[in-house]
Amino acid sequence: MYVDVAFSRQNGKVYKRVLLRESYKVKGQVKHRTIANLSHCSEEEIQAIKLALKHKGDLHHLDSLKDAVHTKQGLAVGAIILLKTLADRLHIAEALGPSVDGKLALWQVMARVLNQGSRLSAVRLAGQHAVCDLLKLPSFDEEDLYKNLNWLAANQGQIEKRLFDRRYQGHAVPRLFLYDVTSSYLEGMQNELGDWGYNRDGKKGKLQIVIGLLTDETGVPVSIEVFKGNTNDPKTVLSQIQKIARSFGITKVTFVGDRGMIKSAQIQDLKAEHFHYITAITKPQIATLLKQDVFQIEQFTEKLCEIESDGIRYILRRNPKRVEEIAQTRHEKIHKVQRFITRQNEYLAQHQRAKVSVALRKSTQWLQQLKLSEFAHVEAQERHLSLTLDAKKHAAISALDGCYVIKTELPQEEVAAETVHQRYKDLAFVEQGFRTIKTGLLETRPIFVRKEQRTKGHVLVVMLAYILVQELQKLWEEMNITVEEGLLELSMLTTMEIQIGHTCYQQIPQPREVGRKLLALAHVSLPEALPSRNIKVATRKKLTRG
Repeated sequence: MYVDVAFSRQNGKVYKRVLLRESYKVKGQVKHRTIANLSHCSEEEIQAIKLALKHKGDLHHLDSLKDAVHTKQGLAVGAIILLKTLADRLHIAEALGPSVDGKLALWQVMARVLNQGSRLSAVRLAGQHAVCDLLKLPSFDEEDLYKNLNWLAANQGQIEKRLFDRRYQGHAVPRLFLYDVTSSYLEGMQNELGDWGYNRDGKKGKLQIVIGLLTDETGVPVSIEVFKGNTNDPKTVLSQIQKIARSFGITKVTFVGDRGMIKSAQIQDLKAEHFHYITAITKPQIATLLKQDVFQIEQFTEKLCEIESDGIRYILRRNPKRVEEIAQTRHEKIHKVQRFITRQNEYLAQHQRAKVSVALRKSTQWLQQLKLSEFAHVEAQERHLSLTLDAKKHAAISALDGCYVIKTELPQEEVAAETVHQRYKDLAFVEQGFRTIKTGLLETRPIFVRKEQRTKGHVLVVMLAYILVQELQKLWEEMNITVEEGLLELSMLTTMEIQIGHTCYQQIPQPREVGRKLLALAHVSLPEALPSRNIKVATRKKLTRG
């Protein structure tokens, strides 16, 4: 008599079957007969049956086993079971594949959600969580994870394609894609993709990389790409168009990009694939079209106004809230300059040898820095400075406050102006993604790699981690708790490691009330026990002691 355990996969789910069976012979041929189905039994009950069968010839021996039973606190398990279940549900695990590299990549994604650190810290984190037991990983160190970044970069196209295909299998393939770029500054000068460029982080003297994020119409990422730090926004568009058309094989696409992203060259690239576009035009472009009398300033109101010219639709609107915000900001800047000039006048009055030209130059620099020099200037009369505003120029500049124009060539009979307007506003989904990826929970930087391939692999890890965070934000929306707080609560759920003779397993206790609710909202059930493979991970590099 013996216990027969088997696993099967159906519809992406893994099922465990446990039978109590016996062997017998019929005419010299070995047959097997099922006595009972033990699948409903707990892991402890199954282990007890195995133990009893092992000592069935000498059952009194079991009395002595109580001295051989040892228990101790095991590894953290709650958070990683949650993330693994979500990775399966969202097809991330399947896209990465069942190989060792795929499993290491999955751990890097999970580790990024749990703790935003280097590959070194990801190894140490694996020593605290039962990840090797859950993912059936062999022992690894930081060098394995660095090599795994190379694997991720080399296979990124296939991973994104598999993820895209599985996500939309049986569902309508998206026809609208949102795209935007950001920059991320680097520490040091050695990154192969690092270069000088337009720095959105306000970090002077730092090299940077440029990151382009492509999402579906709901803001769920489908692809991410890293460019050299000096790449202009429009130059990143062509690769996204080719990706949608060739890698994902989609036609009849509407591509939504921020103002200044889609210019004449990009429009031609989109036309070559028979794609449509939605974008916005810049303030100088608005001023040019006003001069050309394509539309008038009076048409900018809170309500949408549509103008068609040469087959292009322009959707006009003035946001009253932005008008107030811009006016208030400009007013505060003017007062800031006035206070600065007052301090300069006080200094000139107290220091007779101080030069008026120096104070005048500093005040003018303040005007230029605060972008007020178009309608304001500083004058000096003897040893007194004064700020002068040109009311006419001020009014002309203020006329476009809160005004924006959305541009598209989508036929009016297919898409209404309100829909075009809303689709452009949906770019906020990508901006929200950048906030989470760059400065929020996932913190792309600091980037602890220098090689091009490893930088790309690192950014792909962050994108996949963001998909998990997005899902948790939706699942836990009704709770007054952040994703970070929820994961911390579940990370405190550790196993109780039980060893009976040579048999060792990890019993999973019931979580606290908050943990139970978090798991219930995520539709995740914890197993009663987890096999212990006794795999140890450790870093090659040791901590330096100060």
